[in-house]
Amino acid sequence: MAIFVTATGTDVGKTYVTCALIREAKRIGLSVRAYKPVISGFNEADAQESDTGRILHALGRKCDRASIQDLSPWRFAAALSAEMAAEREGRVVPFDDVAAFCREVAARTSDLCLIEGVGGLMSPIDTRRTNLDLIVASDARPLLVAGSYLGTISHTLTALAALKAARLEPIAVVISESDASPVPMSELIERLGAFARVPLFGIGRDQGAPRALLDLIVKA
Repeated sequence: MAIFVTATGTDVGKTYVTCALIREAKRIGLSVRAYKPVISGFNEADAQESDTGRILHALGRKCDRASIQDLSPWRFAAALSAEMAAEREGRVVPFDDVAAFCREVAARTSDLCLIEGVGGLMSPIDTRRTNLDLIVASDARPLLVAGSYLGTISHTLTALAALKAARLEPIAVVISESDASPVPMSELIERLGAFARVPLFGIGRDQGAPRALLDLIVKA
């Protein structure tokens, strides 16, 4: 099972959710692999604190050059969309190569393969295509991560509408608790659930992935 971890926007908890799923999968004895093919805002001198470094730590792997290259072959320094970050370096993100990489890692034998996107669902990968296009080209099932901040219901429903328009059915929506949450997680899930016809899960700060979420993913 290949899961593409995407989000309603940037910095809402994709990597936190990815790492939580890795740890829960390992805890119950599943084999799990995870990748973040494209990363922007990457500083090699501070690699352990990057999204790639955090994923490697969750996997129990060393954060060395070989492992970084294995998880994130396309790395860019500027903390911008992938397309803009690549442009700053006189480069482009080779969309077809990234999509082929996603399909290749998904095809390898494993109980669970997690592929984390770069930025939000509609964040550009190149000058014409976004993470949404990459999910389609990757043949992976999307898992949508949202925050619990004010405005997240609108952002989440917009992202779900974009996925539906692309004929993609998200396996679930995971709400990762934001620093400033105007309402309790349970109330947010209830209100969002009135509009979103997908399974909803909440992850509080410093909490692991719900076992029910992992069971849903494995059974899909």
